[in-house]
Amino acid sequence: MKDKEPFGGLAIDFGADGGGASATATPLAIAPEAPPTATGGPATIASAGDRVDTKLLIVGSGPAGLTAAVYAARAALEPVVLAGSAPGGQLMLTSDVENYPGFPDGIQGPDLMAAMRAQAERFGARLVDVDIDRVDFSARPFRIWARGTEYRAQSVVVATGASALWLGLDSETRLRGRGVSACATCDGFFFRDREIAVVGGGDTAFEEATYLTRFATKVHLLHRRDTFRASKIMIDRAYDHPKIEIHPNTAVEEVLGDAKVEGLKVRDTTTGDMSEMQLDGVFIAIGYVPNTAPFREWLEVDSKGYLVVRDETGSNIEGVFIAGDVHDHRYRQAVTAAGDGCKAAIDAERWLEAQGITEAATATAW
Repeated sequence: MKDKEPFGGLAIDFGADGGGASATATPLAIAPEAPPTATGGPATIASAGDRVDTKLLIVGSGPAGLTAAVYAARAALEPVVLAGSAPGGQLMLTSDVENYPGFPDGIQGPDLMAAMRAQAERFGARLVDVDIDRVDFSARPFRIWARGTEYRAQSVVVATGASALWLGLDSETRLRGRGVSACATCDGFFFRDREIAVVGGGDTAFEEATYLTRFATKVHLLHRRDTFRASKIMIDRAYDHPKIEIHPNTAVEEVLGDAKVEGLKVRDTTTGDMSEMQLDGVFIAIGYVPNTAPFREWLEVDSKGYLVVRDETGSNIEGVFIAGDVHDHRYRQAVTAAGDGCKAAIDAERWLEAQGITEAATATAW
C-alpha cells in the first residue's frame, strides 16, 4: 500500500461542503478540470474519449464498492471501478473507526479505505477516479459515461452510497472528526462522560439523542422550529429522559473551538438573541441524501429516494445489482456496506455465469 498517495495523489478537500443542506451536494458532482486517475488491474484504462469494455463495472469506492471489487477480482471478472473524484466514501471524513472488525486498537477512516483499495488492486481490480456523468441501462451492454470515456459492461454494481446533510457552516466543516459527527453509532463511544448536542427535529435526531445518553452525561437536542417531524412516541421518550434537554426554536450559528469542539453559538429563532453553549461534541442529524441522481431514470427508488433492492442485491433491471448505503437507510455502517458489496459481487458473478458470459471456473474463489 502506498502510504503517501493511497488514492492516486488526489487531495480530499474537506471544505467543499459549504453549500448547506442541499441535496445536490453529493459525491457525484462532475469535476472536469481534474484528470482521471487509473490504478490497478492487468491493463491501463483507456484515455478520455475512448471506450472501455468489461464484464463487471462497479460504481462507488466506499466499503461496498471496494469489497465488491475484491470479490469480483478474485473471481477473475477483472472489474473496473469508477471510484469518484473524491474516492473512499464517508469514511474519508471519519477519524477514529473502532467498530470495524479486525482492528482492536481502531483505525483511521482514510487508512481503512486505502487498505481496502490496495487489496482490490492487488487482485486485479482497475480503479478510475472519475465521477459519472450519465448512464444508459436500456440494454446490455450497460453504458456509463465518465469524463469523456464510455464504459460498457455486461453487469453493474451500484454502490454510490449516501451523503449526510450538513448545516453548511465553515466551522462545522473544519471540525468534522474533531467533535463534529453525523453518526452516533459510529462515534458515540468517544463522548463518554461528556456533554454534547444533537441537531435536528426528525426521528433520526431523537433516536440519536436517546442512543447517545448511553455515553454522555447530558444531551442537548436543538431544533430551529417549535414543532418536530419525529413520531410522538420518540418525542415523549426524549422529554421524559433525564439526560436529554430539548431546545426548540434554536439554530446553530457557529461551532466553537480550534483543535476540537468546545461549544456552540446558537440563535433563538423567535427573538434573535445569541448565546453560547459549552459542549464537547455535536451530532448533525438532519438527514441523508442517497447518491442516486444518475440512476433514477432506470432504477426503482423508494419514497426517500433510496434504490429499491430485490432478492438481496438485485434491482428492477437484470444484471444491475445494488450494495451499501445507496439503498440502506437503516444501518448505514461500514461493515454492513461491506457485506452488501460481497453479496452483490457473488450475485453478479453467478448471474454472468448463468448468462454464459463467464465460465464456472471460480467456484472456490470466494
